[in-house]
Amino acid sequence: MPGARRLHGKGMSLVHVFLALPAFLVTYVAAAVLFLHATSASGASDWRMLSREPVGLAPDPKTTPEAVVQVYAARALRWRGYFGVHPWIAVKRTGERAFTVYEVNGWRLRSSGSAVVKSERPPDSRWFGNAPELLAEARGEGVDALIDRIEAGVASYPWKDQYRVWPGPNSNTFVAWVLRSGAPELRVDLPPTAVGKDWLGAVPVAKLPSGTGAQLNVLGVLGVAAGIEEGLELNLLGLTFGLDFRNLALKLPLIGSVGPKRFGGSAQVKPPLDAP
Repeated sequence: MPGARRLHGKGMSLVHVFLALPAFLVTYVAAAVLFLHATSASGASDWRMLSREPVGLAPDPKTTPEAVVQVYAARALRWRGYFGVHPWIAVKRTGERAFTVYEVNGWRLRSSGSAVVKSERPPDSRWFGNAPELLAEARGEGVDALIDRIEAGVASYPWKDQYRVWPGPNSNTFVAWVLRSGAPELRVDLPPTAVGKDWLGAVPVAKLPSGTGAQLNVLGVLGVAAGIEEGLELNLLGLTFGLDFRNLALKLPLIGSVGPKRFGGSAQVKPPLDAP
């Protein structure tokens, strides 16, 4: 019957979509890895020989009396760098002469029982040869109070004793948590290469780290997000596809954002959208 044929055709279309999706993801990942490998600079094979030198994006804390917050991300080490970035948050209170850097490392969990690392390393240092990108910055009035909230977010991070490269919790999960709970004023749009940023644990609904929208995600492998800063994002197996409407950029896994640069310099702290 015609009606039965129409239903059968719709059913077959859905089957075709589900069969084509894994093939598309595998093909895309393979092509992106080959592209990144071909365009990346060759470096030392021994990670201990890779540069950790600063790149000049952070102010000198000894000559900068004002409070400063900076959020960075750099390509991860070795094969992980093809897929994603490693982020961190650097803070310096008014009058302090050194930055404090907060980040998560899997090796630290194995050696100390906690994946959260606190150090005074240069905030803009290379991550084992890979130059960092400055995602957000705030200076001056109100930043000391912002640092209080950031450090409260660090203290409340619930997965200190867990680390998984994929799908999380990992270093991107940590920074997303701290921004979401303590610093939505920065309105940070974590890059699509921040694999693990969408890990929410057992509760699948949360505000976005920028504080300008919301997301629904199941264990970091399937979800959607919509926000003023982030635009529209679709998470498939931890890979982020999306559209950044504010900056007219396409968000792609492995490759990153394709379009105008999102960060233009130092900015004042902006209140979250739900601030009184």
